[in-house]
Amino acid sequence: MKYMLLMHTNKQGWDEMPAAWSQEDLGVMVRYMKDLDRELAAAGELVEDRGLAGPDQMKTLQARDDGEPIVTDGPFSETKEVLAGYWVVDVASEERVLEIALHISRTPGPGGRPLNQPVEIHPEGVAPA
Repeated sequence: MKYMLLMHTNKQGWDEMPAAWSQEDLGVMVRYMKDLDRELAAAGELVEDRGLAGPDQMKTLQARDDGEPIVTDGPFSETKEVLAGYWVVDVASEERVLEIALHISRTPGPGGRPLNQPVEIHPEGVAPA
C-alpha cells in the first residue's frame, strides 16, 4: 500500500535554524535523512521523497470566481507550521509505515536530541468512479 508522509516544522524554528543550529548538528540531521532514504530505497519501499525550500520561497495561488489567479508570496502571516518535506512509500503494512513515520519524527536536532516532530500519514486514495 502507498502512503504519503508529510513532515512539518514550525515557521519560527525553520526561520531560526540556520543561525541556531551548529554546522555539526545540521550535518547530523542531513545524514540521518539520507540514511533513511537509502534504507527505504534498498528495501524497495521508497517511491519518491523531497525536502522543500523554506517558507520565504513559497507562493500560494487561489482562483477567483472569475477564473483569475490570486498569487501571494510565502505562507499567510498566521501560519504556524510549514511543510518541510515528504516521502511517498510503498509498504506491506500499516505497521511498517508507522515505523518509518516514527523514524522521521525522531530526526535529530541540536545536540542530537530528537525533534519528535509530527508526521502526517496519508494512505493513497482511490478516485470516485
